[in-house]
Amino acid sequence: MYVDYRVLSEYNSTVQLNGTQLVPDFLQPASENQHHYVIGLILSSLYTILLFPIGFFGNTLILVVNLDHSGRLTAPDLYFVNLAVADLILVADSLIEVFNLKQGYYDKAGLCTFMNLFQQVNMYSSVFFLTWMSFDRYVALTGFMGRSMPRARLICCLIWASSSLLTLLPFAITQSQHAGELHFCFANVTQIQWVEVMLGFLLPFCILGLCYWRIAQVLLHSQREQDGPQQRPRRQKALSMISAAVLVFFICWLPENVFVSVHLLRGDTDRGTLWQDYPLTGHAVRLAAFSNSCLNPLIYSFLGETFQVKMRLFLQKKSIWTKLHRSSSGKSSYVPAANTCSHVICDRPSQSM
Repeated sequence: MYVDYRVLSEYNSTVQLNGTQLVPDFLQPASENQHHYVIGLILSSLYTILLFPIGFFGNTLILVVNLDHSGRLTAPDLYFVNLAVADLILVADSLIEVFNLKQGYYDKAGLCTFMNLFQQVNMYSSVFFLTWMSFDRYVALTGFMGRSMPRARLICCLIWASSSLLTLLPFAITQSQHAGELHFCFANVTQIQWVEVMLGFLLPFCILGLCYWRIAQVLLHSQREQDGPQQRPRRQKALSMISAAVLVFFICWLPENVFVSVHLLRGDTDRGTLWQDYPLTGHAVRLAAFSNSCLNPLIYSFLGETFQVKMRLFLQKKSIWTKLHRSSSGKSSYVPAANTCSHVICDRPSQSM
């Protein structure tokens, strides 16, 4: 029979005071720790089996299809590509969270800081690209401002630069304030956590909600006033995609931000990081946040009519080239149809939702 001698020795050293047995706060029953570990293992397994493949292969497919040399990259395509890059990095980074069930790296200051920096840059990038894409859709629908590739490239550079600045600048300040502290971790800075909540969730969610609310109003008005019966299914599909985008963003990011906000409002962050104080809850809300990067390909691309067209052309081209390579003659001069879409179909993303 297995006996936890550590627990027994600590039990024998327990102090008796007025007939009441006082147990130190740091003692946790072995069965409770094991129970938390099993729950964390189940959550990690579900994430790895159900969501991780969608996020990894979905974002990879978005990059492959959009960066295919046969088509012309438009401004919305460029935003999709950059969003897929940020999401793909976050999805790959989520494996560290999945396999780190005992939260080992949070006890090592250097590794804890590095992981937080890496996650924070890509978290800001992913959320900022989602936010800008919602604004870009609203702008395209209302005709308030034109779309161009130079402007799109500039916006992408600014998003990556702002994400890096919002991470590295606070890191440099806190490092100078805590110089010489061997056990200091960047993830445990209260001010940084407030910035993440405000700029990484509250402000983007308000912008997302406002833009998509206005988009929905415009689409509904257009459906009542101008659209014919053949255009209504397309409008309804756009409204469904908009509703799904806002809902998934809210559901995935809300748990972690509520968890962080409640902990900050209680003012009990001096003991250690959030993930050290509440490892199981922290593990669950972090996986929920990573899930947004896994579901983005389904919402923003596979539910979009433009990507479906590009996907069909991409598969058609690959199948044609496979047949040509397998052909015994090998002298065919046939040009794939995907190369002929430079004006009709490849221009559609700039006109559609």
